[in-house]
Amino acid sequence: MAPLADASAAEPHDDPRHQPATEPEETPAEAEKPMLILRDGLPPVVETEAALLEVCSALVAGSGPVAIDAERASGYRYSSRAYLIQLRRDGASTALVDPIAFESLAPLQEALEGTEWILHAATQDLPCLTELGLRPTSLFDTELAGRLLGYPRVGLATLVETLLGYRLAKEHSAVDWSTRPLPAPWLEYAALDVEVLVELRDALAAELVAAGKDDWARQEFDYLRTFEQPARVDAWRRTSGLHRVRGRRGLGAVRALWATRDQIAEQRDVTPGRIIPDAAIVAAAQAMPADRSALLKARGFHGRGAERYAGRWLAALREAQEMAEEELPTRSPRGDGPPLPRAWAEKDPVAAKRLSLAREEMARLADQHGMPVENLLTPDYLRRTLWTPPRTREPGTLLDEIAAQLAAYGARSWQIALTAPILTTATLEADAAAAAGAVAVAAADDVPPAESAED
Repeated sequence: MAPLADASAAEPHDDPRHQPATEPEETPAEAEKPMLILRDGLPPVVETEAALLEVCSALVAGSGPVAIDAERASGYRYSSRAYLIQLRRDGASTALVDPIAFESLAPLQEALEGTEWILHAATQDLPCLTELGLRPTSLFDTELAGRLLGYPRVGLATLVETLLGYRLAKEHSAVDWSTRPLPAPWLEYAALDVEVLVELRDALAAELVAAGKDDWARQEFDYLRTFEQPARVDAWRRTSGLHRVRGRRGLGAVRALWATRDQIAEQRDVTPGRIIPDAAIVAAAQAMPADRSALLKARGFHGRGAERYAGRWLAALREAQEMAEEELPTRSPRGDGPPLPRAWAEKDPVAAKRLSLAREEMARLADQHGMPVENLLTPDYLRRTLWTPPRTREPGTLLDEIAAQLAAYGARSWQIALTAPILTTATLEADAAAAAGAVAVAAADDVPPAESAED
């Protein structure tokens, strides 16, 4: 059934998590596209065990894949828990489930067992769904499909408008979903996110087959099923304005203040920036105030969070002041990976050459296949392999060992088949260039000085 149109609704919207902040101006042709509305009306929020069992029965009786979305309170809460789950399946209509109302969603997981989940930007929603005990046996990610097909903008609203010809309203994209009760306009916005997700999946799946990329997509979707958020390492280094802090002790102050704020935010389940902003952390690390009065005069140190926890901020600063020099953080993080690419030329010129050659060929390959280069191969896998390639230089063996190295990092077989030859060639050509350069230098050193004109 085709979705109905409502000419009175608002402007198009793109999910801000995946799209640039600045949108192009709407053209007259785009303005004529109808707004998407709910074909079955707004369903009630599922908040009781009896209502949940009814939804589960309807889902089991339905057919085809299940469209799923989740809403979190990003920007308001510390946790990434889901505060609303939206589901839609042919024959089952749309369901809006409040996960906060239930101790367990085991009946829902049982109802979804064996179905294909359709998500948009699965890495955003899978962690919070997994936290609730909901895990897919198979999935289709419409955002990732759009990337593999080379769409320049892959926000849900943009793909729906481009492929299905409907616009999505943009209101309520950044609201506090932990609010209770949830207002009806917010619920309608949430329900629209799954309204045509099945149709979008079908359109993208057909394009993947036509482009010969359906097997690539299947491998990517299988990989996503086990996705877990990577552990945050030295997350305090992402403090905005950190570059203005001088010296290791100043960095230590930032780290101590950041950790204190993070502990408070986790305890209160409030996003850290609502306790004190990054600007306050940087200002305090620069000034190193020793008492409450001086602290509260620092830039950004105002409001309830600054005053209420003043003692803890001062304790964090004292900790940094008293820390031994060798315990203080360095400007560059210590890690097990390769250095930043800008440092390669100085640390290892041959590795820098490998990287330069590989990047050039990777860009050509990405253009050839019409997709972002980072979808051809995770940039970290590329850098790790080229920084420490296998020792052998026998071409066939080198190719096999690079392929094995990429597989160990997590690259999919289609990625390895396309990119391992590029990395192999770059490794061999960089070595050859280095050897030729060394021969040229040696030859230049052996040339006798030119005889003088008088002689």
